[in-house]
Amino acid sequence: MAENTNANAASAALNKWLKAYAPEGAMMHRFRHSMRDRLRAVECPAEFVDQIGGWQTGGIGHGYGMGYPMPILRKWLEEATRCAH
Repeated sequence: MAENTNANAASAALNKWLKAYAPEGAMMHRFRHSMRDRLRAVECPAEFVDQIGGWQTGGIGHGYGMGYPMPILRKWLEEATRCAH
């Protein structure tokens, strides 16, 4: 059986979790935009930004392979969290 991800269901589940732990009005949609801005601010290459945020990157070649390894993605996420954006 192939694994499918329902982005709407995932977002709804995360929004429910956020409601318990984040300030009122915080939503995953806003979080994803803020993360993209922070990654841009640390000059993270677009291919990494797209993989981290779950956005599709143009071009057929981008669909091949498993993507970047977690240690490299973590490096960019750590940079973004240190950003005073």
